[in-house]
Amino acid sequence: MSERIAKTRKSTTQTQPSLSPPSPNIPKMPRRSLLKPTLATALTLFAFYAFSTTIISPRIDSSQSFSVPNPDAPQYSDSHPSSAAPKIYVYDLPRKFTYGVIDSYVTARGNSPPSPLKYPGNQHSAEWHLFADLTRPDRPADSPVVRVLDPEQADLFYVPFFSSLSLVVNPVRSTGGTYSDEEMQEELVEWLESQDYWRRNAGRDHVFICQDPNALYRVVDRVKNGVLLVSDFGRLRPDQASLVKDVILPYSHRINSFNGDAGVESRKSLLFFMGNRYRKEGGKIRDTLFQILEKEEEVVIKHGAQSRESRRMATQGMHSSKFCLHPAGDTPSACRLFDAIVSLCVPVIVSDYIELPFEDVIDYRKIAVFVDTATAVQPGYLTSMLRDISTERLMQFQQELKAVKRYFEYEDPNGTVKEIWRQVSMKLPLIKLMINREKRLVQRDLPSPDCSCLCSNQSGTATNI
Repeated sequence: MSERIAKTRKSTTQTQPSLSPPSPNIPKMPRRSLLKPTLATALTLFAFYAFSTTIISPRIDSSQSFSVPNPDAPQYSDSHPSSAAPKIYVYDLPRKFTYGVIDSYVTARGNSPPSPLKYPGNQHSAEWHLFADLTRPDRPADSPVVRVLDPEQADLFYVPFFSSLSLVVNPVRSTGGTYSDEEMQEELVEWLESQDYWRRNAGRDHVFICQDPNALYRVVDRVKNGVLLVSDFGRLRPDQASLVKDVILPYSHRINSFNGDAGVESRKSLLFFMGNRYRKEGGKIRDTLFQILEKEEEVVIKHGAQSRESRRMATQGMHSSKFCLHPAGDTPSACRLFDAIVSLCVPVIVSDYIELPFEDVIDYRKIAVFVDTATAVQPGYLTSMLRDISTERLMQFQQELKAVKRYFEYEDPNGTVKEIWRQVSMKLPLIKLMINREKRLVQRDLPSPDCSCLCSNQSGTATNI
C-alpha cells in the first residue's frame, strides 16, 4: 500500500509543471510571440475600414465651407427648395370665371374694359396676384410651388375663380343688373364636379381663394374639403374651415408703405384710426371706442369710407402716428391692420377672435399690442396704457415691423405671394393623409361633425372599393 502511494506521488510530481526556474542545463523551448499576428489583424481591419468608408460613404471636400444661415434671408428659401416643391396645376377655367369677372365689373360701372385688362385695386386683390404669379412665364426658380401643365403630375390643383371680385360685381343685396354671383358660384362647382381630378379625391387636393368673408358663401359646403385661402373665419363654421387645412391671408394694404427709418420724432399723434364707425356683429365696438377716444388728446379718430381722398388722409395719419387702432370690423380682421404694419404704425388690436397670417414665422407680440374688448372700452385705459410704453420699446416695435413688412407686400418678390405658396405647400402632407384615410373609412351617421381628430371636418365618407 505504501509502495502504491509512493509511486502515485512520484508520477504526479513528474507530470505537473514546475513553478521553479528551469535548470540552466535544460535548453529553453522557443516562446511564440502574439504581437505579430495581433498587429497583422489590426492592420487588416484598418485597411478594410478605410476601403469601405471610401467606397460607401460620401467624400467630404475639405475645402468646402459651411456658413451660418443669414437671419435676414427668407425663412422658406432654404427649407423648401423648388426641387422638392409641390407641383400645382392651374385649371383652365372658362374665361367668364377669370377675366370675364373683370369685364363684368368694369361694364357694370358704365365703362369699357381697358386694354390690357387690369384688375381693379381693392383689398381682396390677392386672387389676382396669385393667378398672375402662377401664369407668368418667368416664375422664379425658388418658388415654394412648381406649376405643371400636365394634371397627372400635379400634387395640387388651383381653381383661379375671382370669387371676391365676383361678389362685388353684383352684391347679394342687389336686385338689379344682369350679373349674378350666385349663379357664377353654382356654375363653377358644376364645372368642377364634372372634372375627373375633382372627383378622384373629393376635392381635397384643390385650392380655392375666397378672401372676402362672403365669397363662395353659397357653395362653401361643396368645396370645404379643399384648401381655402381666407382672411379670417368670421363667416365660416368649424366644419367648413380650420387652421389645420386652410391658410389665412393678409388683405392688400390700401395706403402707401412708409419707406423711412424707424423713429418717433415725426410721429406726433399717439393713436390714429380712420374707417367706418358703424359696423355689424363684432364691429359694434367701433362706435363705443369712438365715444371714448374722440375727445382724448393726441388721438385722431375719424369716420371715413373707402375713397381716394380717404386713403390719402389715412396715409398721412398712419405715417405720423405712433399707434394705429385696429378694432374688429364686420369680421374679426380688417385691411387697416396691414395698412398699419406697412406704415410702421404699431397696431393696437382690439378683437377677441382674430386669426392672423403667417403666425408660424411672425410673432405678433413683437409688432402689435393686443387688448381684449372688455378692457379696451374702459374709459381712459387705452390712452394711459399706450403713454406708458417707453420710446425704447416703441422703437423695438418699429424695427420688428420693418423686418416683417415684406410679408405684407404683394408686389415684393420675396413677399406675400411667396409666403402664401409656402403655407399652401405645408398642407400637402395632411392632404395626402386625409386622402389615404378616407379610402378605409366606413360611412357613419353622426349628429355632429367628428372633431375627435383635428384633421377631420366631416362626419364620414363611404368606403371606396
